[in-house]
Amino acid sequence: MFTNMSVRSLLRLSGCIFREANAVSSALSAEPLTCSTALLSGPNLRCGSFALQPQVRHYARAAKKSVAASPRHLSDLTPTMLKLDYATVPLAQTTDDVVKRLISLELASHKEKLELKKELLISKVQRDKNDRNSEEVRVAMLTARICNFQDHLQIHPKDKANKRRMLMAIDKRKKILKKLRLIRYDAFEKVCEQLGITYTFPPEYYRRVTRRWLAKKAFCLKVFKEVQKQKAEEKNKMKQNKVTKDANIAKAQ
Repeated sequence: MFTNMSVRSLLRLSGCIFREANAVSSALSAEPLTCSTALLSGPNLRCGSFALQPQVRHYARAAKKSVAASPRHLSDLTPTMLKLDYATVPLAQTTDDVVKRLISLELASHKEKLELKKELLISKVQRDKNDRNSEEVRVAMLTARICNFQDHLQIHPKDKANKRRMLMAIDKRKKILKKLRLIRYDAFEKVCEQLGITYTFPPEYYRRVTRRWLAKKAFCLKVFKEVQKQKAEEKNKMKQNKVTKDANIAKAQ
């Protein structure tokens, strides 16, 4: 009996649901959805029988600050300069404009421009025309490479591999400059002036400061003070013993 009543109630509910769905569909088909500009201007946007959410403008988002780009190290190379392979050819100056444009830096690759820049830096500091292996020349070559890495990292700041190569080149240049400063100080000053290098003295002692190291250092200092205190007490006792012995010897005499 109860099962029959439950089945009948379910059938009545389903019939009501179907009637309401048919009524809604007929109303939607009879009334088309229209969205006017007047309706869309308010905070609660309505389109027909549907409510639209207002557009999020992100007014609280912080504006991105534009970082001023530093000058590139190849900016001093003019497009009219000839490539490195054609700079010493005398006929390159007397050719027509089309050939000059082909052999100039206007259509040169980045690698060719970098080679020319490297040669210009080397010519500033080399000892003679055939010098290619002195400390000054190696510093100039490393300087050109470091500047190239710096320009690349301005565009691609997340390039960890090239950043590591740049730091390795900087460390290598520091070692060469340190050696050159000890051997030939006048050449060291000339290289730093011509290449625009600011030499900073390395610290005397490299140590990473940690909480464990600070605690160990404080403990060692405390132990050192206690040891010095014990030594001072022993010295005072020895002096007193010596004074008493001398006094006893003087009495006995």
